[in-house]
Amino acid sequence: MKQLAIAGLILFAATATAAPKAPRAVVLVYADDLGFGDLSCYGASRLKTPNIDRLAEQGRVFTDAHSASAVCTPSRYSLLTGRYAWRVDNYNPVFAQHGLIIDPDTTTLADVFQQAGYTTACIGKWHLGFGDPHPNWNGELIPGPLELGFDYYYGVPVVNSHPPFVYVENHRVVGLVPEDPLIWRKNTGNPHTQAYPEKKKAPLRNGLGFRGGKAAHGLYVDEMVGTHLTDKALEWMDANKDKPFFLYFASTAIHHPFTPHPRFQGTSKAGRYGDFVHELDWITGRLMEKLEQIGVADDSIFIFTSDNGGMLNQGGRRAWELGHRLNAHLQGFKFDVWEGGHRVPFIIRWPGRVPAGSKSDALISSIDMTSTCADILGVKLPEHAAPDGISVLPELTGEPAQPCRDHLVLAGQSREHLSLRDADWVYIPAQGGGGFGNGLTGIKNTDNINSDITSDGRIKPGSPPSQLYNLKSDPRQQTNVIREHPEIAGKLKTKLDEVRNEYYAD
Repeated sequence: MKQLAIAGLILFAATATAAPKAPRAVVLVYADDLGFGDLSCYGASRLKTPNIDRLAEQGRVFTDAHSASAVCTPSRYSLLTGRYAWRVDNYNPVFAQHGLIIDPDTTTLADVFQQAGYTTACIGKWHLGFGDPHPNWNGELIPGPLELGFDYYYGVPVVNSHPPFVYVENHRVVGLVPEDPLIWRKNTGNPHTQAYPEKKKAPLRNGLGFRGGKAAHGLYVDEMVGTHLTDKALEWMDANKDKPFFLYFASTAIHHPFTPHPRFQGTSKAGRYGDFVHELDWITGRLMEKLEQIGVADDSIFIFTSDNGGMLNQGGRRAWELGHRLNAHLQGFKFDVWEGGHRVPFIIRWPGRVPAGSKSDALISSIDMTSTCADILGVKLPEHAAPDGISVLPELTGEPAQPCRDHLVLAGQSREHLSLRDADWVYIPAQGGGGFGNGLTGIKNTDNINSDITSDGRIKPGSPPSQLYNLKSDPRQQTNVIREHPEIAGKLKTKLDEVRNEYYAD
């Protein structure tokens, strides 16, 4: 496997050539848990996102874009590799003691840019593990982002709801001193970090947690994380303004705990959830402004999307009570295989190439970014790179006669719910949504309805064991029609099995 990977990288390097009209800069903002209904340019009325709305006015808005998973870690895996995370049995988040889940020999999105002569950075939430087999929090965190094509990394190593609540720069925890190391042990919490609702400060379910690291924890102030990461990104853009660059900005907003900077608190009509969206909009605006300040805005690509749909957690429920619909009209929430779990905002601005103020209903996915960027840059990928992604460049820049993508495998938290989207049809081989409480608690706590589920969140007796929906006639996935169309369900099941059984050499 190693020899094949090395041979592929040699071929990759030999054939990588920047296209004549490749952009000077590419910025990809990957929001965290931002739902399809969380932006005013996608219909939100209880909050306002003027900067992202301006991005939409200057570029193209996609209404049928999907994260590769309804869960954060597998979504990020697929974004960077062009490979479905379920192929490596990843359906769930990884946490503090998990090693890097991407093989360093894998060709990544960042590798594509490096081979095209770009300097690369990942700033923000990583959440893909460090080290092999476990991270060494008091030493070098190798392998990590720098072993996957990024020249620079700064950010939150796991997720803002779980320890260790520190920053990592390149290979090391920022501010950690030898006399006060981070210690992972039983029956301990994080005494040196602030407490917020839905923040795992106390020992985790397995009784484990960190102690020590007071100086490193002291640098991590929850309400300042977003502005701090933004400052780091702006500094990096300034430092690299004289050469082509790729910035992957993985925001911690709007994942819980909802800790917007004080300047944004109370600014929305959707509680702290909406306030956090306002901070995310401000962050996006700062990055847009920096491209203008360094003189490359007209020669750049700016992509804004999310890692999965909105989550009906404590803050999400409060936003719902206040009249905000996280995922607009869609069924389901984060972790569900229903549309609300993975249909996300996707906006691209590329002056002179992407028609300003345009909209597309083409089916695309974040799993397509590696292949698409390789196409943009004129990079020839190795034979087995990005095996599940395709180039959707024609969908970004024009109106192709035939869709670039005709099907997509949909992944939620549950292995049993791995599903298939094919044209307007969605086939789900199990009951419920497959997320928290099998998606049933989402229906119980909202006004969403589904023909198989009671209003108090129980599967109705006699309901079919699997599901089929036509999104053209039933975009809300309210009526399971599998009994009316068994032949369609059978064909989609066969196709799903075929895709699942495909083998790609590593």
